[in-house]
Amino acid sequence: MKKSILPCLVWLLFAMNCFGQEIDSTQIWIENTEQSLSYKTGIIELEEGNAKLNVPAGFRYLDREQSIFVLTDLWGNPADSTVLGMIVPNNLGVLADSGWAFIISFEEMGYVKDDDAEDIDYDDLLKDMQKESEGYNPERIKEGYEPITLVGWASKPFYDKELKTLHWAKELKFGEATVNTLNYNLRILGRKGVYNLNAVATMNELPAVKKHIAEIVRCVEFKDGNKYADFIPDVDEVAAFTIGGLVAGKVLAKAGFFVLIAKFWKVIALAFAAVGGTMFKFFKRKKDNTDSPESTS
Repeated sequence: MKKSILPCLVWLLFAMNCFGQEIDSTQIWIENTEQSLSYKTGIIELEEGNAKLNVPAGFRYLDREQSIFVLTDLWGNPADSTVLGMIVPNNLGVLADSGWAFIISFEEMGYVKDDDAEDIDYDDLLKDMQKESEGYNPERIKEGYEPITLVGWASKPFYDKELKTLHWAKELKFGEATVNTLNYNLRILGRKGVYNLNAVATMNELPAVKKHIAEIVRCVEFKDGNKYADFIPDVDEVAAFTIGGLVAGKVLAKAGFFVLIAKFWKVIALAFAAVGGTMFKFFKRKKDNTDSPESTS
C-alpha cells in the first residue's frame, strides 16, 4: 500500500507545479496587458466634438482605440465603431475579476421627446423586450456568439427630467454562464442625439456601480448650442424614438446591433482549463502506457 502512494504523490506534486506555472504566466500576462494601457484623467474632448467628459474622481479614461481593443480582444465582443471611450475605476483593471467599466458612445438620432416618460408601463415593456431578445438569438448563434436571456430589470427605468438623463439596468444571462451580466444604461439627452454610457459588469458589481451613478450621470457635458434646452422647433430633427423607445433598444435594433456588450470573464478560467486539459492528457497517456502489455512486468 505504501509503495502505491509514493508515485501518486510524485505525480500530484508535478501537476501542482505545472498548474502553478500556468497561474504565474497568466498573472504576468494580465499585469503586462494592464501596464500597456494608457489612461487619462481630467477633462477629455470627446471625438464627436459636441461634448466634453469630466472624468470623475476615482476613475480614469481609456480612449477610443484602446477601448475597442478591450471590448473586442480582451472581453470577446464584436467590433463596434461607435465606441468613443470607456471610464474605468482607479482601483480595478479591465482584466480584474471584479472589474467593470462604463462604455461611452453617441447616437446622432435627433432630439428625443420626453413627453411619454411618466406614462410607460415598464413591466409590460420588459415582457416585449424579453421576446425580442430571444428573437435575436438565432442570428447571434449564427455569428458565433452565445445566446442572450434577458432575465429582468436589475434597476427599473427612471427618467430624471431635470438632468435630462434616463437610467435603467438589465440583468442578462449569456449562454450557460453561471454569473449573470449587468448592463447599467445611462442616456444623456442632447439637442441632436444621445450619449450612451453603459456599465458592463456582473450582477455582483451592481452595488458598486450604483454607488457611483450620481457622479457618472454628470460627467458628460454638452457644449453650448448642443444641449437639450438648445433645441429649435421647426429647425432641428426630432428623433423617431421617445423615452420608451430608448429603453426598449429600438434604436439599436434598427441599426442591426443585436449584440449586447459582455465582459469576457473567462480569461483566467480558460487558462486554467487549458492546463487542466494538458494534465488530463498527460495522466491518461501515462495510464495507457502502464496498462499496455509492453509495460507489464
